[in-house]
Parts: sequence; structure tokens; C-alpha cells
Amino acid sequence: MSLLDQLNQDMKDAMKKKEKQRLSVIRSVKSLLQNEAIKHGAELSEEDELTVLNREMKQRKESLHEFEQANREDLVEKTKVEIELLKVYMPSQLSDEELQQIVKETIEEVGASNKADMGKVMGAIMPKVKGKADGGKVKQLVQTLLT
Repeated sequence: MSLLDQLNQDMKDAMKKKEKQRLSVIRSVKSLLQNEAIKHGAELSEEDELTVLNREMKQRKESLHEFEQANREDLVEKTKVEIELLKVYMPSQLSDEELQQIVKETIEEVGASNKADMGKVMGAIMPKVKGKADGGKVKQLVQTLLT
């Protein structure tokens, strides 16, 4: 089942159950995916869909951070719920052990030996873990392993 089919099914379910916030998030994501497809002039690949979902997740995490700094508890709770709702459509996240293994293998592949090689390592890793690991977490792990 494609992501749009899943969103349509979940949207119907949310309407029946009168889950307003879930319905709002689903509609938002569905709209963004459709706009992206129109922009590309073709149906989106799974990778393109994942890019849109990642962008939305990142945006909400940044908003959450801002709301927490501003002590806006009402918006913090709303954003946390939206993040949890979005996670349903994201691929499962890599465990710390799996991520560390991928980072170690990639460091060996590119022959990195110090922090100056970090850009090469990150460029090689990110396509491998796209949507499956947080970029900040990957960066931190690469920095640790390159010292």
C-alpha cells in the first residue's frame, strides 16, 4: 500500500472517530505530498515521500524546541502529539548498535582518519540512513568515532 493510500485510509478512520488533531496532521501531510507531486510533474517515489516526511518531522522538532524555550506548554503538547502521529508514517529507526555499525563501516569505506574527513563520511552515510536515523545523532557519532 502506497503512502497516499495509507493516508487516505487513516484519514477516513480519523474522521469516523472524530480525532481532529490526527485528521489535521494527515491532511497536512497528504496535501504536502500532493503539492510535491505536482511540482515534480509525476508521482513521487518512496524516497521523495520520505524526504517530505523528514522535512515535516524536522520542522516540528524545531518548533517544539522553540515552544519549550518560550514556555508555551499548550503548543509543546500539541507539537509532541503531531510528532508521534508523523512517526507512524516514518520507517522504523535504526538502533544505536546498527547505526554505530553503519558509521564504522562507512568510515572504513571512505578511509577517513580524522575530523577533517567528516564531510566525506557524512556525505556517504546520510543516503544509507535517510529517514532511519536523526542527522544530529549521526553527526555526533561520526565526531566521536573520528577522534
